[in-house]
Amino acid sequence: MNELKEAVQRKISFGATVRAVLWSFFGVRKKSDYDEDVQNLNPVHVIVAGIIAAALFVLGLLMVVKLVVAA
Repeated sequence: MNELKEAVQRKISFGATVRAVLWSFFGVRKKSDYDEDVQNLNPVHVIVAGIIAAALFVLGLLMVVKLVVAA
């Protein structure tokens, strides 16, 4: 339980978390960068950034499909 409390209190910027999440969506990441992220990222920020990125991805796909179908 202490590990979870310590993980949530990590002080890394939300922007760095978003960057890490976007790299994970792309699927290309150095192992050293991944290890650093595991040590430093706040898990709550990762979840929020992942949900936002997934929603934006789905909305982007929907917009592309609407443009293609309308043409």
